[in-house]
Amino acid sequence: MRNILNFIWKNHFFFLFLLLETVCLVIVIQNNDYQRAAFINKTSEFFASVNKRITNIYDYFNLAEINRQLSEENARLRAQTITSFNLTDTNTFAINDTLYKQEYTYIQAKVVNNSINRRKNFITLNKGSNHGIKKDMGVISPQGVVGIVADVSPNYTTVMSLLHIDSKISAQLKNTNHIGSLVWEGINYRKGKLNDMPTHVVLHVGDTLVTSGFSAIFPQGIDLGYVLDFSLRNGEMFYDVDIAFTVDFNNLAYVYVVNNLLKEERSKLEKKTAHD
Repeated sequence: MRNILNFIWKNHFFFLFLLLETVCLVIVIQNNDYQRAAFINKTSEFFASVNKRITNIYDYFNLAEINRQLSEENARLRAQTITSFNLTDTNTFAINDTLYKQEYTYIQAKVVNNSINRRKNFITLNKGSNHGIKKDMGVISPQGVVGIVADVSPNYTTVMSLLHIDSKISAQLKNTNHIGSLVWEGINYRKGKLNDMPTHVVLHVGDTLVTSGFSAIFPQGIDLGYVLDFSLRNGEMFYDVDIAFTVDFNNLAYVYVVNNLLKEERSKLEKKTAHD
C-alpha cells in the first residue's frame, strides 16, 4: 500500500494533469452538441470494435464444440438417408414405412490420433464399446471411406486406415457397376490402386469409384475415389488403375462408424450356406 502511495505522490503532477484534461473534456462535451455527438459516435465505434473482437475470440474457442454438434447431427441425418434402409417389398407402391427396413445407423466419433506416413497406418477414435462400436465395423467421413475398425476398448477405437498395405475394399465403378478391389501400396497417402478391373470395361479418367455393398461393412455407394490414370500392359487381362482418394487423410477430425443392423443375420446365413 505504501508503495502505491509513494508512486502516486511521485507522479502527482502527471495525475493532476490527467484529471484536469478529463474535466476539460467533460465540459467541452457537455456544452457543445457537435463535440458530444462526435464523442458518443467514437465511443460507440470503439466498444463495438472491442465487442466484435471478444465475440470472435469466443467463437474461435467454441469451434470444436460447434463441429462436434454438427457432426452428431450429420450422423443422425445420414441414418435417415435411403442408402441406410433395405427395401423389403418391391411389389407395393403404397407409401408405407414398413416398405423399408433400416439397415444402417451411424456413430459419430472424433479422431484423436492418426498416422499417414507408415506402411500400416491406424487411426484412434474417442469412442469404443461403451458407445456401441464393435470390431470390423466400417468407418467413413463426409468425403468417403476411412477404414475398418481393428480393435475396441470401452472408450476408444483403433481403425485400420485405408492407408494400410493389408487394406482391401470391394469397389464399384459408379457409372458401369463393374467391381474391383481398392488397395494401397504404401507410398502416397493421396493415391491407391484399383485391382481386378477387366480390360473389356470402358474406363475414363475421372470415373468415380464407390463401395460395392458386397460386404456387410459399408453401404453401397459411399465414395472411395476417382480414376486418376490407367494403362494396359500387353497380354494382361486387367487394367493397372491409379485412384485418387476422396478423403484427405491428413485432415481428419470427425468420422462416422457404420453399424449394420442386419450384419449378424447376413453373416450367419452366408457361413451356413458355405458349409452346406
